Amino acid sequence: MKLKFLGTGTSQGVPVIGCTCEVCTSENPKDSRLRSSVMVTTDENKKILIDCGPDFRQQMLVNHENTVDIALLTHEHNDHVIGLDDMRPLIFKSGKDMPIYCYQRVGNEVKKRFPYAFADERYPGAPAFELHEIENSSFTVLNTEITPVEVVHYKITVFGFKFKKLAYITDAGFISDVEKEKLKDLDVLILNCIRKFDPHPAHFILPDVIKLFEELKPKQLFLTHISHHLGLHDVEDKQLPPGMHLAYDGLEINF
Repeated sequence: MKLKFLGTGTSQGVPVIGCTCEVCTSENPKDSRLRSSVMVTTDENKKILIDCGPDFRQQMLVNHENTVDIALLTHEHNDHVIGLDDMRPLIFKSGKDMPIYCYQRVGNEVKKRFPYAFADERYPGAPAFELHEIENSSFTVLNTEITPVEVVHYKITVFGFKFKKLAYITDAGFISDVEKEKLKDLDVLILNCIRKFDPHPAHFILPDVIKLFEELKPKQLFLTHISHHLGLHDVEDKQLPPGMHLAYDGLEINF
C-alpha cells in the first residue's frame, strides 16, 4: 500500500494570508502546505481519501490523481470537509454516489453543509454522497481492513485511521491509553504537530509528539498538520530525533 500527503498544513494553510515570516516567505516548496489530507492507495490500486478540505481540487490536479473510490472523514471542521463539493467530476464520471465513511455526527454536518446533495429532487449538477456511519471498531472496505483510532480534539472526538502497521492521526490533543494500544508496534505513525512551543488547547505541539514517539516507539514518525510557527522544513527536520520527520506536501510512503 501507499500513502501520499496531499496537504500537511493547518486550517489556514502555509503561507498564511498577509504573513511575512520566514516560513511564509520561503521559496522552498516544502514550506508551502495545503490543508491536511492524504490519499491511500490499496494493494489493488483502489483510492481511499482521508479528509476533503478546501484545497481538494488543487491537490488532485497537482498530484495527477483522478479517482477517489471512498472518502474517510476524521471530523467535521471545515478544513477537513468543505471540499466535498469539488468531488462532482469524480461522481459524474463514475455515475455513482461517493461513499463517505464517518461518525454519525459528522454525517449530519455534511447533510447540513451540502443539503443540495441529499435533496429528493437534485439539481443536475449537484454532487451525490452515500453516507456510511462508522463506530470505533475495525471494518473492511475495498478488501482493506481499516481500524479507527479515537482521539480528542479540544472537546470533540476525532477518528484517526490505521491500515496494516501505519496509522494516520490529525487534529488530536489527547489519546487515551486504550487507543494507544492500537498504536504500538507500528512501522509508521503520522501525528499532528501544530508548533514547537506554547501548549495548544486542541493540538499536539512538538514536545507532546516527541513524548509519544518515545512511548509508542514506531519505526518512523511523521509530523503533519503543521503551522508556520513550527519553523523552516530544512532546519527543523534536521533537529528532530532519529526516526522522526517533517512530512511535506507530495511525500509518499510505502507500507
